[in-house]
Order: sequence, then structure tokens, then C-alpha cells
Amino acid sequence: MPGLVRKVVVFAAVDGLILQPVTQRNQHSTPSLRISYKSHKISSLGHGTSRDIPSTSLDAHGIVGLLSVASNAYLISISRRQQVALIRGSPIYVVTGVSIIPLSSQLDASTAIRQANETSRQESGADTSLDQDIGSSDEEDGHLDDSLSGEGHRDVSAEPKTQSDSGNPTTSTSIAQDVIGKQGQYGRFAERWFSSKGWKTDGRRAQGMSEEAAVKDESQGSLAEDGNARIMAPGSSTPGDNGSAKGDKSTVEQQEAGESSEDTSARNVTNNLLPKLLRTTKMLLSSRSFFYSYDYDITRRIGTQGRRGGDETLHQAVDPLFFWNHHLASPFIDGSHHAYVVPLMQGFVGQRVFSIDAESTDLASKVSEAKEDIQDVLQTQKDNVEHSSFLITLISRRSVMRPGLRYLRRGVDDQGHTANSVETEQILSKPSWPETEKVYSFTQIRGSIPLFFSQSPYAFKPVPVLQHSFETNHRAFKLHFSNIVTRYGAVQAALLVDKAGGEASIGEEYEKQTKHLNEEGGVSGTSIGFEWFDFHTVCKGMKFENVSLLVDSLESQLARHGWTVDRGGRLLKKQIGVVRTNCMDCLDRTNVAQSACASRILEKQLKEEGVDINLEKDPDTQWFNTLWADNGDAISKQYSSTAALKGDYTRTRKRNYRGALNDFGLTLSRYYNNIVNDFFSQAAIDYLLGKVDSSVFEDFEAEMMSGDPAISMPKIQANAIETSVKIVIPDQGEDFIGGWTLLSPQQPNTVRTFPFEEIVLLLTDAALYAVRFDWNIEKVSSFERVDLRSILGIMRGTYISSTLTTKQMDEQRNVGLIIKYKPGNGDLHRRNTRSLSSVPTKEEDPAPTASPTSPSYLPSFGVLARLSGRGSAPEIKLLAFKALPARSSHADAKETQRTHIVSEKELIRNICEEIEKAASADTTKPERGVEDIASDFVEENDIISLSEAKKSTGYLEQWGHSLKRFVWA
Repeated sequence: MPGLVRKVVVFAAVDGLILQPVTQRNQHSTPSLRISYKSHKISSLGHGTSRDIPSTSLDAHGIVGLLSVASNAYLISISRRQQVALIRGSPIYVVTGVSIIPLSSQLDASTAIRQANETSRQESGADTSLDQDIGSSDEEDGHLDDSLSGEGHRDVSAEPKTQSDSGNPTTSTSIAQDVIGKQGQYGRFAERWFSSKGWKTDGRRAQGMSEEAAVKDESQGSLAEDGNARIMAPGSSTPGDNGSAKGDKSTVEQQEAGESSEDTSARNVTNNLLPKLLRTTKMLLSSRSFFYSYDYDITRRIGTQGRRGGDETLHQAVDPLFFWNHHLASPFIDGSHHAYVVPLMQGFVGQRVFSIDAESTDLASKVSEAKEDIQDVLQTQKDNVEHSSFLITLISRRSVMRPGLRYLRRGVDDQGHTANSVETEQILSKPSWPETEKVYSFTQIRGSIPLFFSQSPYAFKPVPVLQHSFETNHRAFKLHFSNIVTRYGAVQAALLVDKAGGEASIGEEYEKQTKHLNEEGGVSGTSIGFEWFDFHTVCKGMKFENVSLLVDSLESQLARHGWTVDRGGRLLKKQIGVVRTNCMDCLDRTNVAQSACASRILEKQLKEEGVDINLEKDPDTQWFNTLWADNGDAISKQYSSTAALKGDYTRTRKRNYRGALNDFGLTLSRYYNNIVNDFFSQAAIDYLLGKVDSSVFEDFEAEMMSGDPAISMPKIQANAIETSVKIVIPDQGEDFIGGWTLLSPQQPNTVRTFPFEEIVLLLTDAALYAVRFDWNIEKVSSFERVDLRSILGIMRGTYISSTLTTKQMDEQRNVGLIIKYKPGNGDLHRRNTRSLSSVPTKEEDPAPTASPTSPSYLPSFGVLARLSGRGSAPEIKLLAFKALPARSSHADAKETQRTHIVSEKELIRNICEEIEKAASADTTKPERGVEDIASDFVEENDIISLSEAKKSTGYLEQWGHSLKRFVWA
């Protein structure tokens, strides 16, 4: 098997960034690589080709990959690590720090490398244990320092410094400049308040003045006076270094190259959020959540690893379900630079050593000694200790499918993948891993409830809200368990949610779906076991030891599933089933239940080794409890950004009020993260995994959140159209022509009332149907039928509903149509209550009279005056529709979009043409003549122009959006 590059020197050359491997003893030489600054192309420099290493260079322990953002790219390398385990002689590391090097120019790259080295020197003495690798056979320490850590690309030269009398450099800036310059969580918000620019841009926008004038004024301001130390986009520069001219030229070149205004807008927004993305990326990868090994596959369970061929590299052998940096490493994989690809797994790896007193006859005091310190555990393995000692290894693997954070990723997706899906393997072996001894492996899994549901991140104890129909849920539910059966065999579900209160409804639906699936014959003839254990009720009063009742009820299934036994690479026994445990978050209650099951299985495995022990009653089982508590904390931090609740019981098997108070503090911290930090972090995670493209940041700027890439909106929209057709169109007498999903003001007969909601527009040869659809339960809420003979005309054009972001002000993308009609006898309005009741439109929803406060008749919206006039109660009614964004940030939609994409303007034009054609065809009916169809039936005009929208955007609306940006962006 080709070896991986374990150490690499990174430095900036004139022709690109050079990656020069440090060849280890007994290791084949690997050619150096060059990454071009301009094209970001990776090319090999050939065997035996090495360059002199300059003084400004960075030593790294491996390459994570390339982060490409719009036209920018960054190399991410491992600069800090710590050995946390030793499995069969192979060291396992956790990433504790990364360096992010820009690929824009030699100057930018060199600046970032210098900053990384400076940070490394500051941190080099912080923890000397990080540089102790035990069990490595290739002397991989070399000349490198394990304490290297980069800070990403930050321009430190821009910070003004003066020399004090003592000779020490001091900064000479104001407090406001420091706040602005740091560009932290509140940097850009504070910049508006404290800098000389103030609210100039927004103020001009609100007054309907052009932004060009505001930008011109700002360009004459004092960015240089601020003297900021910023994280900047590659190639960006501060005034005074002639960088602006370069930037202008770049823009011109992109326009000449055919880049659309939409692409330019997305690129600008992405660059605005680029510093935050870099910080988030660095924080995520340095969070001690990512593990790797150079020669052991930690992504696969014992008994499923197999033997790799001579030409198969590690990244080709790992389980893609747990290969977290596959997207980032794809440029190296596509270029066949396999030796540089270090697969990262998110989750947890930990080990403990314990010794058994073979002479003791007391089942509750068999453990004579245990070692929890990682250095002691590693040294024990190296020393080849006596046979009375055992090693327990715990590995948790977080799936790359449906990844993300609490409340933003819940339930199941269309492919059957669930949020917070984690596989946990407990391995029992002898410390030295001798080939003649047995290795035991027991696997459990967790994952969100496999149904479509959501919970509000703004509520302290949000109630789960079920989504979609029973049939839609069942398809995903069945697919989810089919995936599990294929991977693990038989499945036993353990549900820990409450049987009363807010959690009861989703628990009942889970039980109902399981029963229905088993009545259908299960999955490939395998029935799904189901056990609902009301954790909070049974363990009420902090009596968490009662979780043993759950383990007792699962005893027969655990015995039937068994565990895997391996000896010297030969499989003696295989686990044939798995317990799937979940509560609402799959964190706290799940941790307690899984550790209890693992304890019971460990007792049985030790009994096979001739050791009879009761771990539940043994007072010296702290080693086991802390291992599982550390695992629970790691999984919890990755999903909810805090340690696990109920951790005191997992660690000590005791529960007290101090632990309850600690849980309350963690709950408050989770709540803060839910409503502040998680929204952008979720977008960043999706982007790093390749689930979305860079336009997700444009969506984030507009909505302060991103969509779920695993939910197929085209599929949902097509289903909504199909459902609406079945419900609202008569079986006979009307032929269906077409259906579309569009945005429409929530209040009828208006053009600008918030919020806009997504509705279904249907067209037949006799009428139009505007269908209000409940997307959660996939039901028609209400619909309005407009006879084609009632339509007086259509207006299509620019439809700007907000001016708070660049995306919302793009006149090419914000377009819509207004249908002007006079209510008649053929029109109908129906609302879905317990039964569909129909009332003539005139009686149920009379046309509103003119009012100076009515949103429909504000003077700023001249379209309404043009359509119906002012001064008297209009007899004409309106249906307003706005096109949904044509482009999706979801990565799986890109191939389709590259071959064929219908723009917003094209969509609106097509809809208008279809309506006009249907209305013209309707002239054959005796009630209507050809002369009724005016030559200007479709009028091209602005519905709400950009200038009108700017005039109507008040300071309060601007400040509200700025406050959101302050909190979330």
C-alpha cells in the first residue's frame, strides 16, 4: 500500500505554493507539488526534484485539502495534533490546529505563513505532551514541531504602530478603530456606528438616492485612517497600496469574460462573508473533533476493514460515510496525488487500560488498577504488559450525511439519512494487541427520529412539529431502516422520548410507522424491533440507575445480535444486529442508555476471557464511566456546541443537584448558540462538505439562514402541484395546462405585504387557480378560482420587495406578474377547515376600499394606481406573483442547472404567454368575443421599481436588518 505523506514543508515560491514532503526512513519518496496562484491547479514537480526551503516556511503534519470560495482558494494543512490512541501499533491523532494559506499571490501566502509561525512560537510551550508520539515505527518526529498553528490569512502589516520610549511597539488607535479593525462578531456592525461613514449608504438608499454616490463618498473616507488589522480576501488591499485599481481591473476583466451580474453579485456577497467563513473553518477543524491515522482505517469497524491491495491508498479504502474532508481533498484526488490525502473522521477516539485481580472472588471489586491518562495508556501498550490487563477503545464516527447542528438539522431526509447520525464501536483487547489474542467489537448507533419534523431554535423547550404526509414520511422511514439493515443486519429501536407532553406526538408517529412497516413485511423480511422507554418518567428524581430496566428489556435482542470477535485478522464471530437509540437530540439520554448497554456487553465479553465482573456495582469503574462521558461530551459539542447533559451520572453513576445546576447552565449555553451562532456555522458545514456552492452565502445574507440541501425542493414543489391539481381542478370540464410555484403576498389583493408565501398557481383552459398550500402537512389550505373571462390584463416586470441586500435589489432576478381581473360569477374561493366550504368571491372577500394606510394603495406603488385608479372603491382585483430564485445553492442541482436553467424573467414570460394563449383560446365560447382580448393584454412595466422600493424602505427596517447581521453574520 502506498504510504501517506506524514510531514510536508509548505512555502511560497514565485510560480506557486510548494508542498515539499519530508521523506521518512523506510518510506518511498513522494514528488513535491506546486499549486498555481492564478489557476489553483495542482501539478507534480517530479521525483527527485526539491527546492531550497526559504526561511519563511511552514511545517505541517498533513494536508486537509483546498478550500475554494468563489474565485479564491486556500490550502488547509494540519499544524497541530495530539496522539490520542494506539490501535494495532498505529498511532491515532486528533487535529488540534490548522493553518489556512491563501493561494492569491506569493506575498499573501508568505504573510500567512509568517503569521502561522509567529502563533506557533507563542504556543510552542503551552503543551509539550502534544509532541510525544508513542508507537510510531517510522520516527516521524523529524525536525517538525507539533505545536504549529496558523491563523489564516490576516494582513498584520496594516496595523499602525509607534515606537515608545522603552523601545516596545505600541498601537496608536482609538477604541472604535480597535473594535472595527478586529472584525469580530460585531466588527462590521460597529463600523457603521463609529466610523466617519456612519449610515451613509443605508441613508441614501432609504431616500431613493443612488448607491454609487454613497460608495463614492465612502471611497473618499478614511479606511486607511482606521489602520485595521483585518482578515482580508486574497488580492484585497487597503487604500494607499494601489490595490483598488487592480480590483477595478479584475471586475472589468470578469465582465468582459462574460460573467453575469448575478455571478458578480454572488461573488461580492461571498467575499464579504469570507473572513467569517475562514474563522469558522479554522474553529471547526481545530475543535478536537477530527481524527486521523496514516496507516489504520479508523472509519471501519473491526471485521469490516478487509485487506487493501498494493496500489490502494488509505483514502480509497475508508468508508465514504465518515470521510469528512473528501470534498476539500478532491483536487488532490482528481489529480492522482493520493499520497497527500489524509482522510479525517469527525467523532471521538479514546482508550483506557484496566487490570483485573484474578485472585479476587468478589464480583464487585475485580478491577485492581486502571489508567486514564493518555500517556500512561499509550506507554502501557508499548511496554507489552502482563495478560491480566485489558485495553478498551471507544470510537464514534459521525456521518457526513445530513450533517449539522441542533434544531437546524432534525429528522430524516429524502434519502433516509437522519441528523446527528453516529456509529459508536467499543473494542476490547489486550494492551499490546497480540495476534494470538481475541479482539472484541460491539457497535451501537444513534440518529434523529427518522421522520420529517422541525423544532424552532428560538424556543427554550420547542415542541416538535411533524411535516409532510404519512406516505411521504413512510417512504423516507422505510429507506432509512433499509440502509441500516444493509449495513448492520437486524435492528432494535430504543426510543427514549416522553410519553406525555410535547414529545409524545412524534413518539406515537414513530411507533405507528414502525408498526406499519412491520405489517408490510419489514425490510427484506426483517422486522424492526421497537422499545419505547420513557426516560424522564422512569428515572424521575434523578434515579438514572433505573436505565438498567431498559437494558433488561433489550437483553434478548442484545444476546441475539452478539458482537464481533477477531483474532489475528481472522473473523471468528460477527455481530448480526444493532441497537438504534435516540431521544429528541440523540445526546444526553442517549449517552446514558448507550453506556449502560456497552457496560452490559463488556461484562459478557470479559466473562468469555474468564473474568466474572459486575461493572455496575464495582466502585473502581471510573475509567469506564469517564471514557463514555468524554464520548458523550464530544458528540454533544459537535451537535449542540456544549458538553452533554447528565454527564455527572455518566462519569460517576451518581446524580446530585450540583449536576442539575451544571445542566441548567449548559442548557442556557445551548439556547444562545441555537439563536446566534448556529445559522452561519450550518451554512459553513454544508459548504465544506460540498453539499452547497458559494451562493449559499448570498442566501444567508438575504435570510440570515440557509436551506437544507438534503431536502429536494423541486421534488416537493412538483408534489405540491400534483396534489393541488387533484384537489382543486374538477375531474371533467377543464383541461390542465400547467402549474408553477411562486411567491405571493400573504394578504390578498396587495403587492407588498410581508411575509411573502410560496403558493401554487394552476392554469386550465377555463380558469386560473391560486392555491395556498400547507407545506408542512402537504395539504391545500385554500384556493381562489379566477375565470379566464374575468381577466382584464396582465402586467409583468421588475418586482422589488426589499432593498436590504444585493440579491433582493437585482432587477434581473426580482421579477413578477400581476393579474388584473373583475370578479364574476365563475370565480370561487374555498378554504380548507374540517371540510372545504365554497363561497362566491364577492361575498367572502370583498374588494377593499381605498385607504391611505392600506398597503395595497400606498402612493409609492404606482402600479396600483395605473391598474385601478384612485379615489373610489375599485371594482378590479389583483393577484400578485413573484418568481422564486431560479438558481439553487445545492450542489446536487448544479449539473442540471449547467445544462438548462430557466431564469426568473424567462419563467414569468412563459407564464404570461401561457395565460394569454389560454385566454385567447377561450374566445370560442359564446360568452366571450375576440374583441374582449386587448392587443396589450400583457403589459411590460415595473410592478415595484428599485427606486420605489428604496423610498419605501424605512430606517427601522434597515436597523432591524443590521441588528440581524450584527447577531448572525
